[in-house]
Amino acid sequence: MITKVAGIKVGHWTDRQGLTGCTVVLCPPGTVGSGEVRGGAPGTRETDLLRPGMLVEEVHAVLLSGGSAFGLAAADGVVRYLEERGIGFDADVARVPIVPAAVLFDLGVGDPAARPDAAAGYAACETASEDVAEGSVGAGTGATVAKVRGLSHAVKGGVGTAVAEADGLVVGALVAVNALGEIVDDEGEVLIGARGEEEGGEASPAFGNTTVGVVATNAKLSKERAHLLAIAAQDGLARAIRPSHTIWDGDTVFTLATGEVETQQSAVEELAEQVVADAIRRGVRLSEGIPGIPGVGDTA
Repeated sequence: MITKVAGIKVGHWTDRQGLTGCTVVLCPPGTVGSGEVRGGAPGTRETDLLRPGMLVEEVHAVLLSGGSAFGLAAADGVVRYLEERGIGFDADVARVPIVPAAVLFDLGVGDPAARPDAAAGYAACETASEDVAEGSVGAGTGATVAKVRGLSHAVKGGVGTAVAEADGLVVGALVAVNALGEIVDDEGEVLIGARGEEEGGEASPAFGNTTVGVVATNAKLSKERAHLLAIAAQDGLARAIRPSHTIWDGDTVFTLATGEVETQQSAVEELAEQVVADAIRRGVRLSEGIPGIPGVGDTA
């Protein structure tokens, strides 16, 4: 799991009635961060700051949330949690926590008025630990996949995590999977597809998508190299979801580098691509069904 990277902690806040939630990744001091956004429907915070050439390099936490744009409010709670502990960018008159965030659209599967807020983000921080729950929790609570023929054919999505290690290098991923596309293996064969028989006529594309995730590594990376890692991590997303990065998705991957190990960029990128794909498949396989949308185990 992603917390195999020393100092990384993960916490969830889950609303099982409203079918939404949020997930926070807390970082150790000195963590360098970047990210990459793809697709036509993103909902994000602080992504401009993550671009190479921007002033701030250190990231203090990352938030993944349900609730569409409303869910970005949960980041305020993460900021408050960090500020209370004196964590943040030293701006002389205050320490300003840097908390990039990305949201997915889950308003159509539960109560559309139920959205993660600042209190939810704070509560997720309070639960953060090295133990990471997977499946229908946190940002994955209302997630769904395989909506290429509409939501009525969907399968439950969720949160998954995976890790790979090689010669002291550790690369982990945490992904909340809420994709328009189906879940495929490394050869492109469908593992988890849309349910039921294909109906006549052209299906209307389903709103309610976007896969968001975090890749963390103990590698020592500059901000520029962390950005290249985020680009490679997006290839892992495309490796496990078909189609991905569509006009109806806002796929976003953040990268975090804690700086403990010197290594080749190619080695980090290769592991990142694999763990993102593995985390996506785990998140869907481990999810529990909700009314009208079964989990993988329910369809077996």
